[in-house]
Amino acid sequence: MAGVKSVLAHLTGKHARIRPVPRKVALVGTAVVIAALVVLNLAKNLLPWAGVSVSVVAAAGLLLFARRHGLSWAQLGLGRDRLRSGLLWGLAAIAIVIGIYVIGVSLPMTRSLFLDARYHSGVSQALLTAFVLIPLGTILLEEVAFRSVLWGMLSRHMTAWRVLLTSSALFGLWHVLPSLQVTGANQGLSDVVSSQSPWTTVLVVAGTVAFTAVGGIVAGELRRRSGSVLASAGMHWATNSLGVLFGLVAWQLAA
Repeated sequence: MAGVKSVLAHLTGKHARIRPVPRKVALVGTAVVIAALVVLNLAKNLLPWAGVSVSVVAAAGLLLFARRHGLSWAQLGLGRDRLRSGLLWGLAAIAIVIGIYVIGVSLPMTRSLFLDARYHSGVSQALLTAFVLIPLGTILLEEVAFRSVLWGMLSRHMTAWRVLLTSSALFGLWHVLPSLQVTGANQGLSDVVSSQSPWTTVLVVAGTVAFTAVGGIVAGELRRRSGSVLASAGMHWATNSLGVLFGLVAWQLAA
């Protein structure tokens, strides 16, 4: 019976031993992942053809590299035994975001923050963006990159809280280039920037980076507590995709 339990534990990933790797190997692996993320960030923001397909291929490539570098599915936050935990935490995060967005759209003073010109479209386009384009083009890559592969790499040579802070800081920096587009597309932010000095743009970008870094901390903590990337992906989908759907409502109310 003990032998059967041992085999089942091995097959399900439970009680699997994590083989230690030399610190130098761990650092090199982390450096390679960060360098790849820099290239991906530039490509996604500067090349017009770098869309969903590039994100999907990049996510697969990062996972392949991580696996080849010795990280287990559990270390990547993709272990089967933690899926239920990740799902429950993710659903709780989605419920909280919905509550916040309902309040935000209901109040005239915050409604303009939902008026993003990039998502001022019809219902069909909004649904396509929320349920296909954002999940595959943004969330998949970012969750695999920051809460799965980078997290696993950092965990080899950092304590848990340093992994959380480092991955979140890099997640914030990932949004430097996108924040420049948001400033021009979002009506609420655009009104602020146009009425102030050019330095306000710098402050808005810095604020966006800081905000996303804090969001990275929340997402990272969800991933840490649940042991699954599914939890952070749920929160990520809620903040991004539901933002598009609530933005559609905000445009209707502003009409």
